Amino acid sequence: MKEKVTLRKPVFITMCIVYIGIIILGLVSPEAFAAVEDTIVTFACSNFGWAYELLTLALVGFCVWVIFSKKIGSIKLGGKDAKPIMGKWSWFVISLCGGIATGIVFWGIAEPVTHFMSGIPGFADIGTENSSAALLALSTCYLHWGVSEYAYYCVAGIVIGVAVYNLKLPYRISSCLYPLIGKRAMGAVGTVIDILCVFGLAGGVSASLCEGALQIGAGIGILQNVTPGKVMWIIILIAVVITFILSSYTGISKGVRFFSDKNAKLFIVLLAFVLFTGPTSYILNLATEAFGFHVTNFFRQSLYLGAFDKDQWPTWWTVNYWSWMIAYAPLMGIFLAKVARGRTLKEFVLYNFLYPGIFGVLWFGVFGGASINFQIKNGVIWNTMQTKGTESAVYAFFDNLPFSQILCVVFLFTVFISIVTLADSMTTTISSLSINVKNAATVEPPAKVKIFWGLTLSLVAFVNLATANSVGAVSGIDATKQLAILAAFPLLIVMILIVVSGVKMLSHYEQYDTVDHPEASIVDPAFIADYDGDDAVIDTLLT
Repeated sequence: MKEKVTLRKPVFITMCIVYIGIIILGLVSPEAFAAVEDTIVTFACSNFGWAYELLTLALVGFCVWVIFSKKIGSIKLGGKDAKPIMGKWSWFVISLCGGIATGIVFWGIAEPVTHFMSGIPGFADIGTENSSAALLALSTCYLHWGVSEYAYYCVAGIVIGVAVYNLKLPYRISSCLYPLIGKRAMGAVGTVIDILCVFGLAGGVSASLCEGALQIGAGIGILQNVTPGKVMWIIILIAVVITFILSSYTGISKGVRFFSDKNAKLFIVLLAFVLFTGPTSYILNLATEAFGFHVTNFFRQSLYLGAFDKDQWPTWWTVNYWSWMIAYAPLMGIFLAKVARGRTLKEFVLYNFLYPGIFGVLWFGVFGGASINFQIKNGVIWNTMQTKGTESAVYAFFDNLPFSQILCVVFLFTVFISIVTLADSMTTTISSLSINVKNAATVEPPAKVKIFWGLTLSLVAFVNLATANSVGAVSGIDATKQLAILAAFPLLIVMILIVVSGVKMLSHYEQYDTVDHPEASIVDPAFIADYDGDDAVIDTLLT
């Protein structure tokens, strides 16, 4: 029997008004749109930068606590009798690719080269363009793309997953705050929290679409010798929307799993190719040495805010990254919990915190090490970034490797399916929180709801890019960073509450495990039917 689906009007209508208003403001008055963004970003980073960085350390500590707590680590998502709904390889690649989107492919070259050439104010004694600057550049990338990043997704997934699948609370973000606010989490307070989460994620996905459109446009521009612009961005965004809506329509067990599998394999092929055709010894030596630098300076880098000199570097880098994670974390968490049913919390931390974090370090160690080496030799990458934009860095990088034209085409495809994978999973999740339906955790939202959100997020992305270039106040990539910080700021308090609620919930798990709610979450039988039984192979590879 088909479940009856209705719109969750407080969430859906509120978000319609907010995002349609954003789109209209950006089209009618781009100057006002840019001014609003700039004001909110300045306020958030100037007054609350310390909260972002302390929250990140707390999240890392939470993950370590779960790994080493035998009692808590043995809790199984879905209850003690729950069975895994997919094999570990499928689970790992969905966890990996669902969260990084275009991030590592966009910044894998641009970020280490930028830090190497420009330096970091808090480490002025190190300087630029020398051996110490290379270590600092890679170490900073390890901070931004390693375990600290994935701690956001992991903690949100644990707290929300236990609330929904173990305590049998409704399939909503607000359910995870039950230990703190009780039944109010099911009422108006919970609805407001869910609205904030949908707002944050919608802004985060739009920012990722901005990044993807910029990088694909840059690649096409280089290959076809044309200048990317608004028409090209529109075409790219339309292609992305059509693809991820079709993928989303097929469901997680088909669309997301298929794209995540292909995406991860492309990542591995690119990683191996650069390692073995690039300056292999240099890459391995620099990556290893930079990891030692990172471990030694972890807390200094994690808490740098430029307070004395009032420097803006933390705003545009570290705080920006944590804003991006805050925007994604609640809904990414509920998505990751959905595909992890039947796994223990210790396994969840390994596959959503440690292993993806290690992959991030490997990626930046290889691509970052090679890009710094190429920059030292010929200086082309940095020059290209200055003349053609940050999004062009990776294409200048490929010119230093064999089969550069083929690599550019493969890379364009990789970026495209990276965006599709992220937009697919997140559009489905936003749509699920916009409807009322029994067993919302497993029911696919109506196609028209997904199409609406897909078009809305793409329009916000386009308006943001068009506004930046029309107004001229900031570059396309800076506008993208502003959008991410803007969307995440209202969620900062929510994320802090999730951490506090999670500690209380897991510390007194037996007490909350007695909660009984009629809206129990069950698993889609299609997941079990598609279980591929690859655990033994993946256990060997990952351990």
